[in-house]
Amino acid sequence: MEIDPFIFRLSIFILSIFVGYYVVWSVTPSLHTPLMSVTNAISSVIIVGAIIAAISGGDGIIFSSSSLFGFLAIILAAVNIFGGFLVTQRMLAMYKKKKKEK
Repeated sequence: MEIDPFIFRLSIFILSIFVGYYVVWSVTPSLHTPLMSVTNAISSVIIVGAIIAAISGGDGIIFSSSSLFGFLAIILAAVNIFGGFLVTQRMLAMYKKKKKEK
């Protein structure tokens, strides 16, 4: 009996969602900032791959499927990177000592 490759990949994707959810939510608050930094690094690698996918259309067609999906991946990864930097900056601000007002 052979398993359909789509079902196999879909089950791995669904399992990765659950594993990712439990890994992120079980991290202590003091480790969230390094976790966000790692997430930003992973997204930067995704951007490089997306740029390669976006410019890989060698057949002269501007709007090929690889360039459209590459462009979409660039946008989504950029939103993830900038959002991660904002969250990291906000978390680091929580650890700064507040100035006492007189």
